[in-house]
Amino acid sequence: MTEMFVPKPVMKLIDTLENSGYEAYLVGGCVRDHILGAVPTDFDVTTSATPCEVKRIFSGFNVIPTGEKHGTVTVIIDGESLEVTTFRVETGYSDGRHPDKVEFASRLEDDLSRRDITVNAIAYSPLRGFIDPYNGIGDIERQIIRAVGETEKRFEEDSLRILRALRFSSVLAFEIEAETEAALYKLKDGLSRISAERIFTELKKLLCGKNAGMIIKKHPRIIGAVIPEILPMIDFDQRNRYHRYDLLEHTARVVDGVPPLPHLRLAALLHDVEKPACFTLDEIGGHYYGHEKKSGETAKAVLERLKADRYTRDRVTELVYNHGLVLQNDERFIKRCLNRFGKDTFRDIILLSLSDNSALSELCCDRPGKIREISELTEKIIAAAPCLTLKDLRINGDDLIALGLSPGKEIGSVLAELLREVIDGKTENDKETLKRAAADVIRTMTQRSQLS
Repeated sequence: MTEMFVPKPVMKLIDTLENSGYEAYLVGGCVRDHILGAVPTDFDVTTSATPCEVKRIFSGFNVIPTGEKHGTVTVIIDGESLEVTTFRVETGYSDGRHPDKVEFASRLEDDLSRRDITVNAIAYSPLRGFIDPYNGIGDIERQIIRAVGETEKRFEEDSLRILRALRFSSVLAFEIEAETEAALYKLKDGLSRISAERIFTELKKLLCGKNAGMIIKKHPRIIGAVIPEILPMIDFDQRNRYHRYDLLEHTARVVDGVPPLPHLRLAALLHDVEKPACFTLDEIGGHYYGHEKKSGETAKAVLERLKADRYTRDRVTELVYNHGLVLQNDERFIKRCLNRFGKDTFRDIILLSLSDNSALSELCCDRPGKIREISELTEKIIAAAPCLTLKDLRINGDDLIALGLSPGKEIGSVLAELLREVIDGKTENDKETLKRAAADVIRTMTQRSQLS
């Protein structure tokens, strides 16, 4: 195994602790990523020194007691914030979430024994090399996720580890070892004791993994322990000639087909969640009238329950509501959509639609190509910086008042009509042209008012 590259500030931290008579090791993700051949970004250090001793050793530095009660302090070295945690053991998880007692330990092996899965229980010392009491390096080579020590005990201690196991399987594209998998299913109901915020954080990471679709297909009942709304998708035959997959597999493929951004992956997971509830059958096959709206309502409820941030909740809900939008390769249509949704949301609608249509039957094989053409035209339109919003109009309320229109809500109506004309290509976005068009709009509105 090759030596790890350790940045200078981290090396300075480790050397200072070692020269003061204490052991210090890199642990967790940075070690795992190095073994996987990735470039580590976060460097966490564990040490035999207690927080008080760390503060004394680094008395000439800025030391922040970020989690001193649990053994963690942050040392600022050369502008870098470096977390240092004392070797510790945890005992008693009476609530299935938090340790009842945290005690500092003198041995690295005791600290590694409390970690969740073997690939996260490897340590590295520039002096001593890799310390791997649970054969995490071997599990990385075999590409498996395996619990540290007593399997069921690991997940009984903190039920969130159940979702973390799925997350690492998704992110690393590793299989879950059989005994570990059995424990996940046996103990999955313990996820109900975990806070919504912790669940949501892990779920987003899981869904953004490169193996997310496989996890959805293989372990829907575990994901269903936190989002029970997806359970009716399991083995649901869509009974529709435009679909070649059951609903769960279709959903998994749509998740894999959109970029790994949390709001897109969540929208893909929930876009058809209410199809089973909307299912009707006739001589032609299965239909799902209104499932977009109903799925949007469910998506919103799910994200509110998971305490998602407002941006994610609103963006996902809007995407699910509109995932059935029939896209047209037409400049006027695209400009109207850009006006209605904004550039970023309309781009996301296109991405979700592309993935959704790519997971249909051969009868729809031409749709992805057409959607890509629409995407290309959309980018050309955006690049041309067209007038798409009221603020882009080269006329404003003051100009309309100067034309004789009284201040009030009619000004907004006239501007909205002028914007529609510009978007539809009927009027140029030129101030003098818009003034003439505004006079026509005002005259028409006045006539309508007199008739009514």
